[in-house]
Amino acid sequence: MLLSKQKKGVVVKKRILITVNVVGSAGPLRFVVNEDEIVANVIDMTLKAYAREGRIPVLGSNFNDFLLYQPFTGADALNSFDTIGAHGARNFMLCKRPQTEQATDIGRQAGGIAKKSSGSWKSWMNKTLSLKVTSH
Repeated sequence: MLLSKQKKGVVVKKRILITVNVVGSAGPLRFVVNEDEIVANVIDMTLKAYAREGRIPVLGSNFNDFLLYQPFTGADALNSFDTIGAHGARNFMLCKRPQTEQATDIGRQAGGIAKKSSGSWKSWMNKTLSLKVTSH
C-alpha cells in the first residue's frame, strides 16, 4: 500500500475522511486526518471538535480516558500507538475507558472525607420552615 506519493520532491501524505460516533451523543463527527496519524491524536482531535461544537454530554479533554473502537470488528479497542490508516476502516466509535473498582473506591473514600455535612436536606428544610417571623 502506498502511503504517500512524491511530486517534485515534496511528499504528499494521504488524507482520509473518518467518522467518529461518540457514545451518548446525537450524531457523528466527521473530519479529515492523515492516514499515518496515530490513534491517540485522533482521539484528541475528536474531543476538541466535540467541545468546539458544544455538544452534550460534556466529555472532558483528557484523551487517556477514552478508547477508540471499530464498531464492526469486535470488542477490542485500538492501540493508542497504531496508525489510523493501518486498520482500513473509516468508521469508529469513541467510548469512555471503564473505571476500575479500585479507582472508584478511592473516589468514594476521598469524597467521604472531604464532604462534611451536618445533616440531610430534610432536616435543613424542617429548620428553615420552622423559623417563625415575629410581628412588630
